[in-house]
Amino acid sequence: MSELIAALPMYDWPEMRGEVDAQWTSLRDAFRRKDIDAPQSIVRRNGDLPIVSGGIWDDEGNLISPDPATLPPDELDSHKLWLHPALLFAQACWGPMELGLSRHVQVVGQPSYDAYEGGQGELYSSALVMRAGEGPEVRSPADGKALLPLDLIRDRRFTFNSLDSMSGIIALTRDLEAAGENLDIFSSSGESGGHRDSIVAVAEGRADIAAIDCESWTLAQRFEPAARKVVIVGWTARRKGLPYITARTTPEKTVHSMREALAGLAEQPRIQRVG
Repeated sequence: MSELIAALPMYDWPEMRGEVDAQWTSLRDAFRRKDIDAPQSIVRRNGDLPIVSGGIWDDEGNLISPDPATLPPDELDSHKLWLHPALLFAQACWGPMELGLSRHVQVVGQPSYDAYEGGQGELYSSALVMRAGEGPEVRSPADGKALLPLDLIRDRRFTFNSLDSMSGIIALTRDLEAAGENLDIFSSSGESGGHRDSIVAVAEGRADIAAIDCESWTLAQRFEPAARKVVIVGWTARRKGLPYITARTTPEKTVHSMREALAGLAEQPRIQRVG
């Protein structure tokens, strides 16, 4: 039994569990063909993470994460997962990566977003959604540049999934700044806890606008009834999508083999090799 762990938490909606498990099965088998000791299944709970007695420390002697055994067992703290020394493979986000996670992990590859409106290769964008009838619906720009309806969104209530989310707030912040604006364009801003929660908040009138990454928006159209009550009124610019990462301590040979395995799966719709 493998002592390593893997997770695909970023789009692991309850309705998607079967598809996410199938995605891992494909990745796992490709890794095993490269003699990588990939785990049989992905983890979805803090309680599934191996114990790290005394917590997780960096090379400079700083405690960067507590022992997973001290965390609520039936929840999943993605930030603690990403820092686990047994991490073989997981999805992350470039927001946390830019805020310091990149010092503690290695990037293995990038998924492809060709299957989603607003995506192109390893690049994705976020749909700006508002309640139906409050603004004209727009398609993703072919050139991948930001499309911000500044007059429409001014003085509206903005909701976002988390402060460190590239797709939910950081990308929009940067696009607003490029247009000579900032988050003060909104009358208020508040954290929802997740992209799906943001869509529901807008649909129910608790917020007026949210930025939803293009893959989450596609999932919402499949599984979230509230998505039928909102429309896309703008788009952020395309940026690099979610990276696949591994622990900083994963051997270089293993990282190289994983990249070769991803390259071998490149014709499948979600996976590209990095670099």
